Amino acid sequence: MRETRYARPVGGHPGESELLTGRSICTSHYMVIPRTVMRDIVTSRLPFWRETRLWVLARPLSGFAETFSHYVLEVEPGGGSDEPELDMGVEGVLFITHGQCTIEIGDQAMTLESGGYAYIAAGSRWNLRAEDGAGTCVFHWIRKRYEVVPGHESPRTFFTRESEVTPESMPDTDGRWTTTRFVDPDDMRHDMHVNIVNFAPGSSIPFLETHVMEHGLYILEGKGTYCLNNDWVEVEAGDFIWLRAFCPQACYAGGPGPFRYLLYKDVNRHARLWSADKMTL
Repeated sequence: MRETRYARPVGGHPGESELLTGRSICTSHYMVIPRTVMRDIVTSRLPFWRETRLWVLARPLSGFAETFSHYVLEVEPGGGSDEPELDMGVEGVLFITHGQCTIEIGDQAMTLESGGYAYIAAGSRWNLRAEDGAGTCVFHWIRKRYEVVPGHESPRTFFTRESEVTPESMPDTDGRWTTTRFVDPDDMRHDMHVNIVNFAPGSSIPFLETHVMEHGLYILEGKGTYCLNNDWVEVEAGDFIWLRAFCPQACYAGGPGPFRYLLYKDVNRHARLWSADKMTL
């Protein structure tokens, strides 16, 4: 069985003898944040988190991400938080790539390691601790304000692992393009999906997808060429891509190994026709 590999930010600091030219791209339709710019000097801190630093890859911002934020956190052994989420209206997904952490929600505790996945429902009170002896715990934390539907049940917190979810083959691809779905697409309780998309070397998205869902993609493994609003951009493990709604997109997997990414999208809700502060239930 092939060993699962997950990228993580580079950190550190480049030498002054290195070239300034890089692969960062910022447009009104998409953004590429390459792994090489995720350095120590651009990390952030959060209130009530101990021995923790993070890279903020996406946040709600005019002309940028509208529906979500995406963090990559590094938590040293023994670090963590007793108050990780300060907004009770926000749901979240945690995906662990390195180390080990324990999450407690009420009387439920779950220890997650590389490949571990947690969906944390809005309104949950929880805490997280990086376990001693397992090195720095690195994980993605994707957050979205949950859109309540009156008369409709809200989702519950759950835990799983990538290895426990069978990837689903996309139509007519013979397993060369698969999606590891952590939530049933027909489950209307959920208003966001955070999945893993997998491509065998040489496979592709064979058309320019153009759709209402906003995307955040973190390349977990491999390299490929992504078409973003008709610009072809090379990306590799550790890069992050943001795509606005309706941005045309497609990709080729470059090889020699698999090309895989963690994908966010907003789903299963009406298009909002007024600002959030005017919404009533």
